[in-house]
Amino acid sequence: LMDVYSSSPALGRYFRSAQVAYLSNGSSTVFYQLEFSVPSSTEGFMESTMNSDFIRNVLRQNIYDED
Repeated sequence: LMDVYSSSPALGRYFRSAQVAYLSNGSSTVFYQLEFSVPSSTEGFMESTMNSDFIRNVLRQNIYDED
């Protein structure tokens, strides 16, 4: 995840870290905590760029690009 988000043209400059927040035993479920440093005064930034769908789609696109 570090490489995916730090090299993202859209999110790379804001990405700071990724760490495992929860790893379930017995299944393949992992929850990650992503940390971004975002500008405080940019109108609409959180709603457009930093929404969970956009962040998830950056990862999804990276997976598709590897195939």
